[in-house]
Amino acid sequence: MTSYLTLGCDAEAAIEVKHSRFLCTLRRVESDAEARDVVARLRKQHWDARHTCSAFVIGPDAALQRSSDDGEPAGTAGAPMLEVLRGAGLSDVVAVVTRWFGGTLLGAGGLVRAYGDAVRAAVERAGTTRRALVHEVAVDLSHADAGRVESELRSRGVAVLGTSYDARVRLLLGTASPAALSEVVAELTAGAATPVVVGERWVDQPPST
Repeated sequence: MTSYLTLGCDAEAAIEVKHSRFLCTLRRVESDAEARDVVARLRKQHWDARHTCSAFVIGPDAALQRSSDDGEPAGTAGAPMLEVLRGAGLSDVVAVVTRWFGGTLLGAGGLVRAYGDAVRAAVERAGTTRRALVHEVAVDLSHADAGRVESELRSRGVAVLGTSYDARVRLLLGTASPAALSEVVAELTAGAATPVVVGERWVDQPPST
């Protein structure tokens, strides 16, 4: 697994079905604890709602998946919410649908459609972004060269993950091909700088143009 999809941004969307209001909140999360914290905060925020149902998918391989019906008939809320997230191919996301009961029973089929439609509406609003596993590469430069080299790297689409200043300036770069990056750095510094692979991390990829 070298890439996966997640939310383009956090989002909310609301729908109304037979006077019941369904508000879907989507948030990016990276752990079970983060997802549960989002659910708890929204339950407290919307204390007057009848149900706070949830579903989350976490991990580059979507290995962790959970859902909760929160008092709705079994399989009518959390499961259809989770299915929408799976169908969109999303991970590192929690969906929470808060329902204010409108006085009319919707039946199992109506609940499945309503909870699924609320999540679909929020996913459409959030959009998606791709995360890629990149090598972290450190490049040490003189203060005189650092600004120029960083600017050139950015203009060539190289991800600059961080910059630190000491006796020399260290750029932390992200790349799928350390060898190709080494060639670029050698060109920009006349061979004075040697990139060193120091780790890996997941980073959001810029949108394609």
